[in-house]
Amino acid sequence: MSMTDPIADLLTRIRNASMAKHQKVDIPSSNVKVSIANVLRSEGFIKNYKVIADDKQGILRIYLKYIDEKEGLFNELKRISKPGGRVYVKSEDIRKVKNGLGISILSTSKGIVTDKFAREAGVGGEIICTVW
Repeated sequence: MSMTDPIADLLTRIRNASMAKHQKVDIPSSNVKVSIANVLRSEGFIKNYKVIADDKQGILRIYLKYIDEKEGLFNELKRISKPGGRVYVKSEDIRKVKNGLGISILSTSKGIVTDKFAREAGVGGEIICTVW
């Protein structure tokens, strides 16, 4: 069975695992998903990730991070640009998420980056999701 939106699936699996207080979540891997996980790790939203090779496409294992035993680190993981409606912005039109408390993840010509990096580099692109 094919999946219409694998990035939305990634975000949903992370969100559900975080609400269920799991330590890790396994997701079918792709280069875009690994790049998104790299941004989430560098911004401190997840502990770590690793790609496990198998005979198919591989598995992306994400290790989740919590504030304490009861509260997850994510308040919201929201998909912005969808397959049916892409959202593109210029570098000067990139808005801060919750006045800088969160991040937007963008797909740009420089790769998959945060909104802060895109503004500093002066590149626009497709807004993949927001995290806070």
